[in-house]
Amino acid sequence: MFKKLRYDIQAIRERDPAAKSNAEVFFCYPGLHVLIYHRIAKFFYRHNHKLLARMISQHARRRTGIEIHPGATIGKGLFIDHGMGVVIGETAEIGDNCTIYHGVTLGGTGKETGKRHPTIGNNVFIGAHSQLLGSFTVGDNVKIAAGSVVLEDIPANCTAVGSPARIVKRDGVRIDNFDNVHIPDPVSQEFCRMRVRIDRLQQQLEESRDGQPSADHNNEN
Repeated sequence: MFKKLRYDIQAIRERDPAAKSNAEVFFCYPGLHVLIYHRIAKFFYRHNHKLLARMISQHARRRTGIEIHPGATIGKGLFIDHGMGVVIGETAEIGDNCTIYHGVTLGGTGKETGKRHPTIGNNVFIGAHSQLLGSFTVGDNVKIAAGSVVLEDIPANCTAVGSPARIVKRDGVRIDNFDNVHIPDPVSQEFCRMRVRIDRLQQQLEESRDGQPSADHNNEN
């Protein structure tokens, strides 16, 4: 455990330029604190003390703002930067040297049983507020942009962007001209469709009125 702790501290120092010393990382980084709690909870979870394990994980959640189920499997060198709002489910698996930012969820869809959370490879970067939902695999060296929603496998050495996420780069080569700035507004598009339909209905109503005889003409008859 202490060997992993030293490795985790060094990994944070290498990936966070704000970290000025090992002592600062040890005392001030909630992403490191939650890993310590998780390893203790995982020990009790494996030995079938599941209630105690959950109590430890919930205490860690209150202390750090990060929720990791004691059943989750986490490799060495995980860096949870900032961390607030991160949720990692029971059957999630995370490889070595991964980076996760705040607001990320490794969750389920509520439809599966058994293995229902993502499996993350080594050296994976997951941007802030990304949602990875379901039982699928994210390969090694993958980068997932902030705010993405991932629902299916991503091969190794890829970059994924958007909701739902799609691959825009593989092995360093861009394969998609995805424009993450000029994204169509679905609400605005729906309003435009409704306006066109209203205009058509109004035109049909006016044409229907024009085709009917006037009230004065009916009275004369």
